[in-house]
Amino acid sequence: MTVGRTTPGRPTPAERLAALEAELAIPELAARYAAAVDGRDLNALVQLFAEDVDCGTWGVGRAALHAFYAEVLQGFYRSIHHLGGQTIEIVDAEHARGEVYCRAEHEVAGRWIVALMCYHDDYERRDGDWFFRKRRPFAWSAADWLERPSGPEFFKWENHRPAALPGRFASWRTFWDAAGSDAERAVTTAPR
Repeated sequence: MTVGRTTPGRPTPAERLAALEAELAIPELAARYAAAVDGRDLNALVQLFAEDVDCGTWGVGRAALHAFYAEVLQGFYRSIHHLGGQTIEIVDAEHARGEVYCRAEHEVAGRWIVALMCYHDDYERRDGDWFFRKRRPFAWSAADWLERPSGPEFFKWENHRPAALPGRFASWRTFWDAAGSDAERAVTTAPR
């Protein structure tokens, strides 16, 4: 892993230290995000993002992000975000990207919805601290915990977009194209 390397070869002690600091700080963002969402602490939540975060139609900045989450988090009462594995790729001394696997559970109008997700994140370091630059959640499935997710969309949570995974992974289609349609049909009734 290289962080701001200026010379070829072995990283300098300063470069190695910067990479270690990034590898410690960035996973903390995901853990704090989960705690803030589950605790409905919008002020703590928005502080995890760069101050000029682009919120699409909601606008730019933490105030826009606060308004976005204030509405989104009213869509379910209780939630529990269980974090799984995380990958981090250091781009340079100020930028990184990664993926965070998550099992998110939500109480929605008498149902307990389990969503299997992966966040695709862009991170940015400013004044020595790491922030989310962009956070994009994609799901494999979402269904009441008493139901099995099933095809073709594996999504049984009203008012939420259909599953985007695993088809969003570039290697997914390549793998199954190489395996052939017979191999794919042998293991699923709902190929993507």
